[in-house]
Amino acid sequence: MVQETILVTGGAGFIGSNYVRNLLAAEPEVRIVNLDALTYAGNLASLEDCLESPRHHFVRGSITNAELVRYLLREWQVSGIVNFAAESHVDRSITDPGVFIDTNVGGALVLLSAALDSGVQRFLQVSTDEVYGSLGDDGLFTETTPLAPNSPYSASKASADHLVRAFHHTYGLDTVVTRCSNNYGPYQFPEKLIPLMILNACEDRELPVYGDGLNVRDWLYVDDHCSALRAAFRQGCAGGVYNIGGNTEKTNLDVVKTILKQLNKPLSLIRYVKDRPGHDRRYAIDASRIRDELGWQPAMDFATGIARTVDWFLTNQAWRDQVVSGAYRNYYREMYGNRGSA
Repeated sequence: MVQETILVTGGAGFIGSNYVRNLLAAEPEVRIVNLDALTYAGNLASLEDCLESPRHHFVRGSITNAELVRYLLREWQVSGIVNFAAESHVDRSITDPGVFIDTNVGGALVLLSAALDSGVQRFLQVSTDEVYGSLGDDGLFTETTPLAPNSPYSASKASADHLVRAFHHTYGLDTVVTRCSNNYGPYQFPEKLIPLMILNACEDRELPVYGDGLNVRDWLYVDDHCSALRAAFRQGCAGGVYNIGGNTEKTNLDVVKTILKQLNKPLSLIRYVKDRPGHDRRYAIDASRIRDELGWQPAMDFATGIARTVDWFLTNQAWRDQVVSGAYRNYYREMYGNRGSA
């Protein structure tokens, strides 16, 4: 029996669709209203197994549409909001920062205002470790690390985080912010590193690697992220911030080489391209707070997770064909086609 309704925004994207699937399976008393604008990275094919569920109601629309958001909160008597909806790619933010402000900041403000007016009991903002900026060779991001975003994307996410904090402290809205490291897994749109490299390698195409390839990221399997989000939503303290990491630091070059080895492809496919502006050198997460307070820790090791991810992309040809559209190919040429070798 359905006991509560949660509004999930951006639930047709990579992490959002995995969260919808995870939540439906783990919490049978929950109904989901899924609001997504279906822009380039949103795809109903990623929700194919959820669309017929009586506990999943999909609505196409933007979080910047205040009238629609308020209608959904009222019509479905929504008790909680989980906000994934965001323009999410750093390269795109560099070429067109305005849309990132409109969606990531303006949309968050719409959601927060509507949540406050509608009596929503909990608002979860899904953020990113990129709001902290860049680390040196050692050290970890903690929840008290000062925010120092270095790209228009991360600046827009940091701005939304500040709005969430302000709505908690000023108006008493029950909020939680989570900041995750780099996700990977099924249904990830191929602008991101891992699916891009898998798909290119499958077609024996060159694998574009920015700069020297030694930028370091912490990698988190998407199902682990989803379980952490459920824990934060249910058990996190009001006004709290929780870092979510995979305890797996790897250079981009190491990740690419792992994928090539998994696919039995030659290293000669790697092509170094001109680094993007403001490319942060290293991210690393201290996730001890969510471990100590909420009992969460990642279950998936990287070797197993990357093997599962490669296998998923190999066995889901129909999804791949649908996602890699003409619009994506144009984007790919714009991002990588005219960059010289490093």
